This record gives sequence, structure tokens and C-alpha cells, in this order.
Amino acid sequence: MAAIHELVEKHRPDLTNYKELYKHFHANPELSNQEHKTAATIAKHLTDNISSDFDVRTAIGGTGIAALYFNGSGPTVLLRADFDALPVEERTGLPYASKKRMVDADGVEKPVMHACGHDMHVTSLLAAAELLVSAKESWNGTLLLIFQPAEERGTGAQAMVDDGLYSPQKHAVPVPDICLGAHVMPFRAGVIGTRRGLCATSADSLRIVLHGRGGHASMPHHLIDPVVMAASTILKLQTIVSREVDPWDTAVVTVASIQAGDAENIVVDDARLAVDVRCTNPTTREKIRKSIKRIVDAESLAGNAVKEPTYTITRTFPLTVNDEDVTARLEETFSAHFSVDKQNYTTEVAKLGGSEDFPILATAVGKPYSFFMYGGTDPKMWDRCEAEGTLGEKVPINHSSLFYPVIMPTLRVAVDGYAAGALTWLVKK
Repeated sequence: MAAIHELVEKHRPDLTNYKELYKHFHANPELSNQEHKTAATIAKHLTDNISSDFDVRTAIGGTGIAALYFNGSGPTVLLRADFDALPVEERTGLPYASKKRMVDADGVEKPVMHACGHDMHVTSLLAAAELLVSAKESWNGTLLLIFQPAEERGTGAQAMVDDGLYSPQKHAVPVPDICLGAHVMPFRAGVIGTRRGLCATSADSLRIVLHGRGGHASMPHHLIDPVVMAASTILKLQTIVSREVDPWDTAVVTVASIQAGDAENIVVDDARLAVDVRCTNPTTREKIRKSIKRIVDAESLAGNAVKEPTYTITRTFPLTVNDEDVTARLEETFSAHFSVDKQNYTTEVAKLGGSEDFPILATAVGKPYSFFMYGGTDPKMWDRCEAEGTLGEKVPINHSSLFYPVIMPTLRVAVDGYAAGALTWLVKK
């Protein structure tokens, strides 16, 4: 492991240009499935700025990229970064803050921001690629970089697989032996961590339409009010976790949005609910799915709805369960490499707050994977909030309009994590 540490320290590129590249990605975010300029910038950087020996395959599953660097016989290691942004208006006040607006899949123009740190993921993976190419004399095998679109929708990884990512008849990307992914989190910048087993929840998102009969607000006896129906439904849905899930288990059922008109004196026909569900085991996941339908159907019937509710599944994410053996090897490498400050590495990093579709890139071909995480919060802010006891209130989290990773040391730690992770399997013995 000392050899890996020395290689990373020796071949880590000057990150000055990557700081600027990060700012470019941050200021120019693109929504899921619309990441055309981002993808073009990534592909160009790989061949023009790192090595013309990269075999770059584009437009996989939409805007996805697979970049291969062949370096003799040996294992194939997949490193993945996602690159889509979110419909959030940035309020960080950064000089390179996003002012971008885009039209979403529903035809609505919205502000766009890298509110989940995917700009850091892309930048750090590109820098790690340069490090690994520079160190090529010290390792054997194939480096497979996956730059994935539409993670926020939970569709990007599956779209790449469905588009023939690994198919010999289509993109013919070699099946990896090991798959590694990473995410920046609202932890203290400089911290990096691994976790064996369960790392992130599954997720199911759906839109539900309750069908009533609208009209003048002064004549309720002529209406079938979908707003009242929705209110009853929302309250009842909140009993699923508290009354139907084992207290030793864990789950979340959130009604994130309700839409039902915008005038004071008009009741509209339909009420629309956006529901998000997170679970930690498949049995509970299926039970909650059935409970939601039972409750919504019953409340619709009780409200005398004009027809049965309409259900549309919008997102699904698998459980992320890190392979024990793969993670154990990462632990050895990370413990040695990040040992300068023992507080900077942990084998019990907190579980991911959200969900991930990264595992699909591995499970689609039956391969093991591990997903590690690293902090991006300004250390001064973190230390101040920790002293105040306000970490939960004042540290911006992923998807917040105030979220952004402090560039350093976040970038260096992420680069080292990707590179050292790959070298765990690729380095010459």
C-alpha cells in the first residue's frame, strides 16, 4: 500500500487547471438527459488534455461516455462519475455561481444548478485519469471511466446498459472486474470514508392524480373537492412509517409537492401529489408500495372521486450495498494513503443521504462494487457549526440552493480516492 501512496503523491497533476475546470462545470450545469455540452467538454478534455490514447465512446444511453485506457493485461477497473444538475436556483453568491436556465422535460423553463456536487465528481475523475495515465509504467490492466448522465432521475445507468454499454454488438465496453463510485457530501472537507454493506437506500418516486369535479368555491355542494381529498390522503400517508413499519427498520414516505389550482375562488378538477419513498430493505419497500396504493385508493373512494387515481412512476433507484471484500481492500489502501491525519479517513462513513443508480453498472453484469464518500464543507464553517452545535441547521446539504463543495481540499481528496482506489487492483505487484 505504501507503493500506491507514493505513486499518487508523485503523479498527482497540478490541480490549478482543474480548479478552473471545476468552476466552468459549476457555472454551466445541464439538466438530466440534456448534458450535451458537458459531455462534449469531458470527451475533449480526455483526448486533448490527458492522452490521445484514450478510446472515448460517446452518446451511450443519451449523453453517457465510456473512456477506455488499455495498459496491458490485467483487470478492468470501472470508475464512475455522474454529471447532470438540478432545477434549483443557486443562492451561494459565488463568483462562478450558475445563472443558467433550461427547459425541463415538461417544457417549463427553470433555473439550473449543480446542487449535488456532480461538477466535483467529473472534475476529480478527469484529474484522477491524468494521474493514472502519468503512472502507467507502474500498473497493468484496463481503466474504464464512465461519465454517466441522468443520475438525478435514476435512469442514466440503466439507459447506458440498455443501450448496449457492454454488448459486443454495440459499444463493446469490456465487462469490469471491479466497479468504484464516489460522492461528495456535506461532511468536513478533507474527510473521506468507506462503508461495508448497506450504503444508500432504495428510492421510488411517483406522481398521483386525484380526480374531482371543480367549480366555484362558493358552491361546495356542487363540487367533488380534490384539495380536501389530497389533504386527507397526505395525512394518512404519514401513518405508514409510524404505524406499519417495524420501529427497528427504517423508511421515509414524503409528499414533496401538491398542486391543485392557484385561484382563491376556483376549485380545480384534479389534485397532483409528488411522493418519494426511501427504504433499507426490499420487503419493506414492497409493503410500502402496497400501502400507498391502498390508502390513496381508499381516500379517493371516500372523497367520491369521479374516477380512480392515476399513478405514474417517475424514478426508481436500487439499494446500494457495498461488497464486503472490495470495500475491505479499499480500507487497506485508504488507511495507508490518508494516514497523515488519521481523522481524515473512516471505515464507518455515514450512509448516503439519498439514493444512487451507480450499482446498476455493476449488477447488470454481476460484478462487485463499492461506493465511497468524501466531504466538501468548508472546514472553518464545519468547525464553527460543530462548536455551536448547529451542524444540522447551518451546513448546506445536497440539493440545497446553498450547497457547494469548497474546491480545496475536496478536489485533492476526491482525486486521490479515485486514483488510489483504481491502483488497489491495477498496481504491479
